[in-house]
Amino acid sequence: MEVLVAILAFAGALLAGATTVVLVGRLRDEPSGWLIAWSIATGALAVSLAAVAVGHLAGFGSATFRAYQITGSLLAPLWLTIGNLQLLAEKASARFAGWLFGIALTVVGAVIMLLDPLSGSFGKQLPDGPSHWDLWPENLLRGAHFVLIFLLLFALCIALLSWRDGDDYDVDNMNATVLIAPAGMALCAALELSLPGIVIVALMAAASGGAWYVVVRPLAPYDDEDDEDDEDDARHGRDPRNARDARVAGAAGDPGNAEWRQGRERSGARRGADRPDVPVASASPMPAAPASSRRSGLGDLVAEYRAGEQGEVDYAARMRPRDDSYAQARPEDDFGGPATGQLMAADSYPQARPSDYGMPAGVPPHADKGMPATGAVYPGAEVPPPAMPSPEELAASFGVGFNRGGGAKQGAKPGAGSVKPSPAIYGLLTVFTLLDGTGDAFDKLAEETIAAVQRTEPDTLVFICHGVKSAPLQRIVYELYRDEVGYAEHQRQPHMERFTTERVAYVLAANVIELTVSAAKVVPLPTANF
Repeated sequence: MEVLVAILAFAGALLAGATTVVLVGRLRDEPSGWLIAWSIATGALAVSLAAVAVGHLAGFGSATFRAYQITGSLLAPLWLTIGNLQLLAEKASARFAGWLFGIALTVVGAVIMLLDPLSGSFGKQLPDGPSHWDLWPENLLRGAHFVLIFLLLFALCIALLSWRDGDDYDVDNMNATVLIAPAGMALCAALELSLPGIVIVALMAAASGGAWYVVVRPLAPYDDEDDEDDEDDARHGRDPRNARDARVAGAAGDPGNAEWRQGRERSGARRGADRPDVPVASASPMPAAPASSRRSGLGDLVAEYRAGEQGEVDYAARMRPRDDSYAQARPEDDFGGPATGQLMAADSYPQARPSDYGMPAGVPPHADKGMPATGAVYPGAEVPPPAMPSPEELAASFGVGFNRGGGAKQGAKPGAGSVKPSPAIYGLLTVFTLLDGTGDAFDKLAEETIAAVQRTEPDTLVFICHGVKSAPLQRIVYELYRDEVGYAEHQRQPHMERFTTERVAYVLAANVIELTVSAAKVVPLPTANF
């Protein structure tokens, strides 16, 4: 029996150690109180199970007994409980009280159990704590176990009550509590009742396994749906990651989906309670849009395209702003689209006449003023193509020079260059959906980043951030690089690391699309004069 218990304890120690590694790795990406507490608990379980395994093989002694009791009887159930409270607590005061209680009991209990003298002899059986401890450690452990059982039962009731009237995040928290709380209560009861060693070892291993299951496998209800959707995407030849991103972007970009936004903004451990507060405007400067089942905006348009929703879809109608003040057509006009710059029939509206200098002369006086000023290009307005700059001039505009030793060629013929770009050019289009009230802060951060890119990155050919008139909470970043090596160097720049880190506080969702450039004309943009 001792060998069997030792084998189970070694297996449980390995499981607890692996769980600790997973928790610490998750903690680096998502710092939160419940992850810290459960990392301490699983680390304590790993040490305790290792001590039990060694004691059953070589015999228990003072060191193995103290290690088993301090880590397994005190620290493991204590920090499992603290982690569960951190998971459910929505107020900072409650989380602080949990930290204070856990740290105080850990320090006081560890000091008492390290310094208190032991009595009795040890063998290869799992020793009973009360028969070896003096009065103070015994009462400390007994009182701690009763308090922890009460707290875990209280946390389980709170999780179940929140689940009845809550959202998906409350279901997530309830599933985690249903796994962790009973395991912690059973472990405390087994230690207090001095059950056989194999039962205590099994409960310790089950507690560490429950923590691993909660963290490594995302919880219900939306993960099983994602798995089914991924299988459908795989059968149809689509990228399941893109489809999942599209579904998230569609929910984020729908102004009528108030429940989704409220779920994102609610506090809680598994819903990002530890992130810094994001400033939210009290009132949006844009007029409130009526709720509609149809999604709108460029972000959702891109998301639908990436998700493969390419049937009979009226993409122009999807881009139509909800506020008709952006584009108001005359009642008798058959033009019902948004201000998108689309091509229109030559006989529908008067056309601009080319001037003597090869540039459009504008709309003649008798032109129809009822259509929006979109800058649309109409058939019949034959505008001569502008002269293409030479490669040297184009490179100089981005801070790159060919033939640097001898300077740019002076006799380069305008328009002699080809519009066919290098196949090595690497491009990205990123659509950001911002949190309400964070547009100015995001624009300032993007402006500082672009200024740093212009100064220090010769291999970044185009880096543009622009907004969407019909979707004030969306920003689009358009990037072109000389090649993928230039893109990799761009990602390692300090200003890009700052942009990636600080934009998290402003961005609700993002879609990234890789581009290929078939033809291009790039000239320096006009800058603002102050």
